[in-house]
Order: sequence, then C-alpha cells, then structure tokens
Amino acid sequence: MADHKEVDALSGTATTGHAWDGIKELNTPLPRWWVLVFYATIVWSVGYWVVYPAWPLVSNYTAGVFGYSSRGDVAAELAELQKVRGAKSTALADATLADVEKDQGLLAFARAQGKAAFGDNCAPCHGSGATGSRGYPNLNDDDWLWGGTVDEIHQTITVGIRSGHAKARENQMPAFGRDGMLKRPEIVEVANYVRSLSGLPVRPGSNLEAGKKIFAENCVACHGDDGKGNAELGGPNLTDRIWLYGSDEATIADVVTNSRNGVMPAWEGRLDPVTIKALAVYVHTLGGGK
Repeated sequence: MADHKEVDALSGTATTGHAWDGIKELNTPLPRWWVLVFYATIVWSVGYWVVYPAWPLVSNYTAGVFGYSSRGDVAAELAELQKVRGAKSTALADATLADVEKDQGLLAFARAQGKAAFGDNCAPCHGSGATGSRGYPNLNDDDWLWGGTVDEIHQTITVGIRSGHAKARENQMPAFGRDGMLKRPEIVEVANYVRSLSGLPVRPGSNLEAGKKIFAENCVACHGDDGKGNAELGGPNLTDRIWLYGSDEATIADVVTNSRNGVMPAWEGRLDPVTIKALAVYVHTLGGGK
C-alpha cells in the first residue's frame, strides 16, 4: 500500500495515498523557485541576527553589528526637534502664560505644540476636537468645573482631578441614596427641582418646593444657593443646559443616588513643564476659555 501511487484521473497527478472524507491528497511539490526563496530567507534571518539587535539576554539584548535601534531613532528625532524649536522653546519656558497669549508668534508656537500634545494625550477622553463626550467635559464651551482662566486650566492639567497628586483638585459628592442620606422619593423631588433650575420640564405633580428644601439642606454648599456652582470646589453650574452625564430625570437621580467622582490624571511628571504650558494655552484658546 505504501508504494502504490494512484494517479488522479482529473489532474493526472499522483496522489500521496492520503485521503480524508473521500478527498485525496495530490502529490504536488512546491515550485523550486519558492523553495529557493524560502531557504534564502533563512540565510537572511541569520544575517539579520548578526547585524541588528535580536537576541534577548538576562537584562539586555544583543546590540548587533550596526548597533541600530528604533528607540535610538526616536531619541535622535526628538533631539533634532528640540534643536529646531530652540529659541522658541526657551522663550515659551521663560514667558508667563499671560505673556504667551499677548505675543502672536509665541502664541502660534504654543498652540501648535499644545495641539500635538493634546492629540497624543488628551484626545482619547476629550475627543480630537475637544468636544468631550458623556462623562468627559467639552473644552470648547464656557462651562468649567474648576475655572476657565489660562492659569486655572494650567493648574488642572498639572495636578489633575482626584489623581492622587498631593495638590490635586479634590471634591467628593456624597452618594445620597446609596449611603442612606435621602430616600428615593426625596431624590426624585430634588432631581426634578434641579431640572427646573435650567428650565427643563419636570414630572407632572412634582413638588418643587419640597425639592428646593432638600436642595437647600444638602446641595447648596457646593452648588450655591442659586445652583450656579462654585469653581473653587469644582461644583457644577446646574442652571445652564450643559450636563456632563445627562439631564434626564433618571440620570440626575442616579447621580444623586450614587454620586460621580471622575478622575483626570496629573500630567506633572508625565509631560515636561513647557508642554504643559503649551497645552494650557491651546485649551484656553479653543473658544471656551475665560
């Protein structure tokens, strides 16, 4: 049986003798040119191991004859970029934020650098156009939790929000429902009162006076008597129609019940001071900065 070579009637090619579910395997060798190319790639790989970094060692790797590394290329390109930026980077580092925005040449330089840094670091949360999304602030409008001046934006970028940084922006909204401070009917009443502050329709039969009383007893410390917020505490303005998580009754009631305490990383230590300054200027000039 092993020496029997059956010839396929359709192709005229001998079979290997193997068959699966009635399908017979033809004995068709690879083209010689393909085999030669395959052997050539093996020889090439050996040369590649010698010339380029390839073999891992205990704490390092073989550097190769050429001593090449893509990491080295990046370092060289960054060094060249710093050389090109040169005087402008020095001027940006030395200037105050206010002075940067007064100097049109320096402002253009800062915006260009800030835009690039924003795309690399901030766009995943705030979007490439900085328009934000649910839970991530829109940086183009004039609604700022911690203030929209260029200095306040710089501070927020530097230390972050609830980031663990020693000087991070910190506030904690209580979970009024989860922690048993308010009952469900009270939460519904205050949610409808909050909707009324920005002119949104409320549930028929809502007792807005009761909601106002609950608001006065629990919420004014951060949001103010008039609900316009407090930038020093990061308390949102509840009288406009800009909502970070949504303005429907169910969403507001859920926020009151379970709280929301989002985190923004501190960029100090991750980005150099000049890049942080450029980022602050870029964000401030998007159109919503105060």
